[in-house]
Amino acid sequence: MQAPRFTIRAALAAAAVLASTAAFAHPKLVSSMPADKAEVAAPQKIELKFSENLATQFSGASLVMTSMPGMANHAPMKIAAKVAGSDDPKTMVITPAQTLAPGSYRVDWRAVSSDTHPINGNIAFTVK
Repeated sequence: MQAPRFTIRAALAAAAVLASTAAFAHPKLVSSMPADKAEVAAPQKIELKFSENLATQFSGASLVMTSMPGMANHAPMKIAAKVAGSDDPKTMVITPAQTLAPGSYRVDWRAVSSDTHPINGNIAFTVK
């Protein structure tokens, strides 16, 4: 007996929709270390974990000091840091060039996965 054409077409259409949905998924920030809005001792590295594998050649981050104790009008200051992938293709690692001084920091990130659509965001934390 031959399968009805409608059933085969419906199955193919459903498979195409599921495949296209996966292809157009965008990376989302799942967690960070330190956590967003956390108060921590100076971290040696900052880790951002995403929901998708990252295209490291198109992804990146910058570390900015946004305030410093005793300086009321501290302008945001970019901090030298190395940005790299890790053994986990969903994780971006930001390593400051020097120990972070007490103050408030922001990490501005850009994540690109296999769909090549960039997603931007940031986290903030305070070093005590």
